[in-house]
Amino acid sequence: MRKREKALKVLMLLADEIIVGLLLLVILLSIGIHVPVAAVLILLGVLVGKDIIAAPRIWRDFERRVEVGPEALIGKEATAITELNPEGTVKIGNEFWSARCIRGHAMPGDRVKIVRTEGTKLLVERRG
Repeated sequence: MRKREKALKVLMLLADEIIVGLLLLVILLSIGIHVPVAAVLILLGVLVGKDIIAAPRIWRDFERRVEVGPEALIGKEATAITELNPEGTVKIGNEFWSARCIRGHAMPGDRVKIVRTEGTKLLVERRG
């Protein structure tokens, strides 16, 4: 799936060059309108240059993880506030969350790792 995503990203970035190239080099020439090759190359060069400059920022935006909501907490550690046997409350920073320990149980003060979410409930595993 990763290769398909990268291919789609490249295709999206190059869509305007593909369209302009086809329009100028194929369609116009096929109906008898002459377009100077140098002008076409300069225009395509400017468009490709724009992509080279913009691509790093666009890639970061595509790769950015969720930064809000319960999904943003996956992979982080929390502290059990109540016994998690299997459900209880955990604290992350200054926030309290409802949680379910998916393996065994955790006692108050134990560190747990958030592995996934179900709605607003965090599914956690006891650390160590």
